[in-house]
Amino acid sequence: MARPSRREHLIETAITLFCEHGYHATGIDMLLDKAGVSKKTMYQHFRSKEELIYAALRQYDGVFRNNFMKAVEAAGKTPEEKLLAIFDVAHTWFNDNKFFGCMFINAIGEYSEKDSPIREISRQFKQLMWNYVAELAKDANVKEPEKLANELSLLLEGAIVTAQVSQKPEAAVTAKEIGKKLIDDAMV
Repeated sequence: MARPSRREHLIETAITLFCEHGYHATGIDMLLDKAGVSKKTMYQHFRSKEELIYAALRQYDGVFRNNFMKAVEAAGKTPEEKLLAIFDVAHTWFNDNKFFGCMFINAIGEYSEKDSPIREISRQFKQLMWNYVAELAKDANVKEPEKLANELSLLLEGAIVTAQVSQKPEAAVTAKEIGKKLIDDAMV
């Protein structure tokens, strides 16, 4: 397997550090030390720390969503099972020793300005996750798929925050129980 480019290595290192320490707490010096690169090398690839954050979020988005959806698809055969599997996959994620919450929720907490590109990429990620839930709801042939997608997405977001802030990974189990009731009520 080929070694990642310096740019890719910087992004991978940044993802790890931003998850573990947050965006503001991860200084350039810490990042450079962990990545083993010079400031000159970093600034050849990124004009600013915010540009690196944006690149890290873009890369994390693709990897996380792909892995999340693959796990959901593998865990359920029917659309209804896949809707519930969202919470099983979340539960596995919450119990990972590298779970530090949602990188995008954390980004909004630190970059809340309305016109921030970091806020926008976070919004786009959440929209794409909602779209996935909505597709599953449509495939399940429920009465109001968008309504169910709103409800299940809200449950997932609440479980993520509860697992992170309260350190209760079982929030996914509770969310799944509520989700089952919502899915049952939404069936045609």
